[in-house]
Amino acid sequence: MTQKRRKFDACFKLKVVQLIKDQGLSVSQVCQDMNLSETAVRRWLRQVDAELAGKTDIGKPLTAEQQRIRQLEAENRQLRLDNDILKKASAFFARELK
Repeated sequence: MTQKRRKFDACFKLKVVQLIKDQGLSVSQVCQDMNLSETAVRRWLRQVDAELAGKTDIGKPLTAEQQRIRQLEAENRQLRLDNDILKKASAFFARELK
């Protein structure tokens, strides 16, 4: 029988990471107490460290800052595309008026 894959939200992951970093608890102890796999928790630790170092595209963002950065980057991409379309349209209509 296979286990159903559990999903954790970013807030929960951050709390687990804070238990390890701020309170000095060991990874194995936290995993045992919360019934989590060590692999997942170690991945969360690496991800938070990478996000704090300024790296992006490491999976779903955990910190609020990274979530906001990703949102702004997506908005920026969309605005650039919209701007390119408007430039092409204005060039097209300018040629038509001549």
